[in-house]
Amino acid sequence: MNYVLCVEDSPVQAKKLKFLLEENGFEAGVAANGELALESLKEKKPLIIISDIVMPGMDGYELCTHIKADEAFKDIPVILLTSLRDPLDIIKGLQSGADNFITKPYDEEYLLSRIQYLLANRNIHRSGSAEMVIEIIFRGEKFAINSEKKQILDLLLSVYEAAVQRNDELVRAQAELQKLNEDLLNANDELESFAHTVSHDLRSPLNIILGYIQLILEEKEGVLDEETISYLRTVVKSSKLMAELIEDLLNFARSGKASIQIKETNLSDMADKIFKEWHMKDHDRQIEIDIEKDIIVNADSHLMNVVLENLVGNAWKYTTKCSSPIIHIGTETQGSEKVIFVEDNGDGFDQKDYYKLFGAFQRLHKNSEFPGTGVGLATVKRIIERHGGRIWAKGEKGKGATFFFTIPK
Repeated sequence: MNYVLCVEDSPVQAKKLKFLLEENGFEAGVAANGELALESLKEKKPLIIISDIVMPGMDGYELCTHIKADEAFKDIPVILLTSLRDPLDIIKGLQSGADNFITKPYDEEYLLSRIQYLLANRNIHRSGSAEMVIEIIFRGEKFAINSEKKQILDLLLSVYEAAVQRNDELVRAQAELQKLNEDLLNANDELESFAHTVSHDLRSPLNIILGYIQLILEEKEGVLDEETISYLRTVVKSSKLMAELIEDLLNFARSGKASIQIKETNLSDMADKIFKEWHMKDHDRQIEIDIEKDIIVNADSHLMNVVLENLVGNAWKYTTKCSSPIIHIGTETQGSEKVIFVEDNGDGFDQKDYYKLFGAFQRLHKNSEFPGTGVGLATVKRIIERHGGRIWAKGEKGKGATFFFTIPK
């Protein structure tokens, strides 16, 4: 009977290995550690020993050394299961007299082929077993190797085969990853094209609807009853929200596709202009604006305008319920980086919801509290990252929020 001893401290791995061997016509015994394995040898001598290296107490190298030092058992081929992450594994394997390395997680077919190989060659005469001890120094430590020539050759060949196998797996994984990346890029392109097309095509009919309803409200206000006028105003409000969503979707699609034209851009002047536009739309608000002078970056001016429109727009919107609203745009130095920030003392956000902040269509407030589409910050993040920068935020519910971003020089 082809009896194989498996030395494995993990019950799950031991059962898996035992099942594999028995399914392929071997009789399999299991020892949970090196000490039990040596005791097991006295009761029944196996044709092959398969041992894990990392075990409590006596490890696989020490077990192999004990086996090869015993005249009664030294002819038993020993296969060591290893991760082979360190060249020292090979040195220790040679020093202990191991016959083969199998990398974990192992390929079952490959493990069976190595067992068959060792069984087929177990009767080949070995020469030069102890005639000469080879001393090598590795990483400042001396090792004595007295394994037989064929044993050394078998071990090194198994290491080479394992390396080739691992490389083939990496090549296959790389090819699969490249294919997945290409599929993802294609899907993103299709999604952005779809968003752009749909948003663009929706604009015209929506503008027509808005135009006619506003015309009706202007010309027929004295004829229509209050309930009808209320309905029409609700349609106008919803249509404007839809128009805002369309504009945000278009900006989101453009932010990933538009070519970047880098030039010196004054964010302070840009922010000042945006604030003036907000004041024209909402001229009754009393709000303190503090903009640091001459915040200069090398960036695409159109895309940076989209960034500031969103960040300033959010600050303006989320301070509407604040009695003394303040918005501050400035810079600070963090390490070697120049960091630009937009700070407000508005509604803020709970840090537990931070993960939603820059996701498309993720909103932290209900429309009844603060209207919005949930696309703006996702667009901002994409633009900043396309410039090679990064964006983050901090906030506290009811105490405002600060958005930070960097633009590399």
